[in-house]
Amino acid sequence: MSIYVGNLSYDVTQADLTDVFAEYGTVKRVQLPTDRETGRMRGFAFVEMSSDAEEDKAITELDGAEWMGRNLKVNKAKPREDNRGGGRPGGNFGGGGGGRR
Repeated sequence: MSIYVGNLSYDVTQADLTDVFAEYGTVKRVQLPTDRETGRMRGFAFVEMSSDAEEDKAITELDGAEWMGRNLKVNKAKPREDNRGGGRPGGNFGGGGGGRR
């Protein structure tokens, strides 16, 4: 599992996050998504730690904590949903009106 970290400063780096979360255990991976068009940080990250116990401790200690001038939102990451299907089973967008004159 991984941890979602939201409301981050746009100046945060992977090293910054690794340092903070390392206080609660071994950090396996840090992902900082960036905007495709601007290359700018999107204001959230995902942190993966060595054990669920370490993740739970980090979440408990850091959720709501002020860091770099912002109050962090820290919780278990939810599985990513595939939103490319248009919201309908089978992924089609429906038919279109045919036979109009």
